[in-house]
Amino acid sequence: MISTQYVTDADKAFWFTLDAHFSEQEFYKKVRDRQGYVLFADGVPKGILRYGLFWDNTPFCNMLYVEPSAQKQGYGRMLMEFWEADMRSQGYGMTLTSTRTDEDAQHF
Repeated sequence: MISTQYVTDADKAFWFTLDAHFSEQEFYKKVRDRQGYVLFADGVPKGILRYGLFWDNTPFCNMLYVEPSAQKQGYGRMLMEFWEADMRSQGYGMTLTSTRTDEDAQHF
């Protein structure tokens, strides 16, 4: 069974195994503001997505990462679809993201 949930304090240890690009303080802001998600497969965390508001009004995906052993199984797509649906439900008509050119994610 696959599920995606808003990130919580309990996800901190797993989160930082995949995302070392921001501080613990910023992690707690994402929890507080519900700007992060964790994808679970059979109750085991497999991936994360976090976002912010570009120009303070447009959701921008800052990080989407699936643990290496779970990549290429559709989990990234599921995270993105969950996020897009959540953004639509909050009234946003557009989302943004960006990748580095030396990452495989640019083809995602």
